[in-house]
Formats: sequence, C-alpha cells, structure tokens
Amino acid sequence: MTDRNDDKPLLPRENPDLLGHEAAERQFLSAWRSGRMPHSWLITGPQGVGKATLAHRIARFVLSGGAGGSAGGGLFGDPDPADSLYLDPGAAVFRRCAASGHADLMTLERAFSSEKDIDDDSRDRERHTVIRVDDVRKAGSFLRMTPGEGGWRVLLVDTADEMNLNAANAILKMLEEPPNKALVLLVNHSPGRLLPTIRSRCCRLRLDPLPDDTVAALIGRYLPGLGAEDTAALVRLGEGSIGRALVLAEEGALDLYRDLVTLLARLPRGDTAAVHAFGDRMARRGAEEAFRTTGALLGWWIARMIREGARGSAPEPVVPEEAGCAARLYAACGVDRWLEVWEKITRLLDQGERLHLDRKQVVLNVFHEMGEAARA
Repeated sequence: MTDRNDDKPLLPRENPDLLGHEAAERQFLSAWRSGRMPHSWLITGPQGVGKATLAHRIARFVLSGGAGGSAGGGLFGDPDPADSLYLDPGAAVFRRCAASGHADLMTLERAFSSEKDIDDDSRDRERHTVIRVDDVRKAGSFLRMTPGEGGWRVLLVDTADEMNLNAANAILKMLEEPPNKALVLLVNHSPGRLLPTIRSRCCRLRLDPLPDDTVAALIGRYLPGLGAEDTAALVRLGEGSIGRALVLAEEGALDLYRDLVTLLARLPRGDTAAVHAFGDRMARRGAEEAFRTTGALLGWWIARMIREGARGSAPEPVVPEEAGCAARLYAACGVDRWLEVWEKITRLLDQGERLHLDRKQVVLNVFHEMGEAARA
C-alpha cells in the first residue's frame, strides 16, 4: 500500500507509506519513546492490509535511530522525537533496507527451494512450503551478533504462520532469552495458530481491515482504468484488504464472479447447459488458476450468505445482478442445511485441486449439491 503515483504496488520493503493504520504506529511510537520498548512484537490482522509494510516501516525507523529522533529525545538539545514511523525513501537506511543490504536487518521468509536462476526476479521463483528450523537458527545467530552500526539488530519474520513446529519452538527460545538491542517483528495472519507461549511473549499490534474509501482510493491508484462499478465490486470482494482486492483483479475474479452469480441466480431450477459450459471452461488446459479462484469465490459467497442469513439479514450485493439471490437461497432450507452444503462443497473443491480430479465433474457436482439444497 503506497501513497505514491506508481502503476503497481511496491514490495513491503520498498514501500515508504502506509494508509489506515495510524493507531498501530502511535502504539509503537509510545513504546519507543518510553525507553522500555518490548523486544518482540506480533503484527496481526487480515492478509493484504499492510502488516509486512508496517513491519518494514518499523525496522527502518529503529535502524535509523528513530528517523532523526531518538528514544526519549527532545531533552538537552537532542532532536525532537519523531511523530511518525515515516523515513524518506532517499535516506541511506531506507535504500539499504529496500535492497536487503542493511547489515543489522534480517528478513526471515520461506527459503527458495532451488538456487537455479538465482538472477531471476524472486517473485517468480519457487519457495519451500514452510519456514524451517535451520533458517530460524541462522536468524538466532544473527541476533546475537554485535550490531554493525552500533544500534539495534532487527529480525523480521514474514510470516510466522509459515513456521513449522520445530521452527516455532526455536523462535520461542529466542523470545525467552532476547539478546540486548535485538528486536523481533513477527508478521502473522492467524494468531490462534501460533503457540500460546509465542503470543504471550510478544506485544501485539493489531491491524484492522481498511475502510472502503481507502481501498477504493488505492484501487484507483493501481488500476486507474477500472470503471466505478468494477471498483465498487472489488472493494466489496476485498473486505478491507487492498492486497486481496488486487490479487482478485489480477486473477480475473470479477468476470468469474459475475458468471457464478448468473448460475446461482437460476437455482433451484438451474441452467444445465450453462453449468456444463462453465464446467468446460474450468476443465480447459491452463485453467487451474481460474478453478482455484472460482472455488475461493464460491466458498466465500456461501459462507457470507450463511453468516448474514443467521443474523436475519442479507449480504450486500457485490454486483447488481445478485440482488436478493442470497436471501432467497438461504430461505430455502436455513442455516444447518447450508452449513452441510458449504462443508461438502469445500471438500469437493479441495479434492478437485489436490487430487487433480476432472474439474468439470467437480463443477457439476457442486451445482448439483446447491440445487438440491435450494429445492428443499
């Protein structure tokens, strides 16, 4: 998330700006100024709202000595304490952190599974599925070293969700015995999946979903050619996450969503020819990503229908064509039956992808299940 006029989002380590999370910044600044700053921080919240961007912003701030100020600054001629975590992109510390070249900053991520094509863009190279214990041990050795520039050493884990059990236990040991002038920043999507002992040793910074107007403004910046109706639809699909909204746009989710809505609106009678045509589309060579996106959208749509229906309300339409559709289907059989359908469909879609089943048959089975429920 950036406040610049770039045509694509910057990586978190390159991004100088953060929108919508001023309260979290104030919380960190308060701890910094107190002179009793915790050694470990857990930065939590939904995916795509700016957690990694905030973590890199904190790291640069600390490595710069407080962006020109200092902890407890403002006394006896010292510089006034900073009122923001912002650091000018032209600053040497910023440039070195952005290039992963600062001696006192280490970012711990899933390691690359192959050293081939090492000059390729890292975004196109495959990584291991988890952060491994050996990588955490290297990070521990890094933290125990004397800071190269006389300040802090900062370890940024992106994300803590991806640590296996051995790696999590190694991080826990590090948090229990933190070296002096060492700062650990854990980016985390789901705190409940972390060891309780890790959570208890971290100060938490919770980032909430972004306001709709902020997401809309960022979509307008990154996708300037998108029309107002499509922008509004992406805002609703993003649910406060600019990262999710942009990924969905890149995956062609708006067209897929409209096609799904067309099929859902025809239930319970259904349109056999249209469902078969949609299944053929999902079964084509190279349609694996479209199938995954479709499954995610459908699961999200049903879950939202159940959640709002149980509250006695109807979800806000993402696109005008679906007005009233969710309320009508929910009323057909109620929460228990739809929960059963949601679980079965989720399992079908997962097996279809994981076991490489016939994607068209999976689509036909999914709409058969939904049609049966709607006919109740």
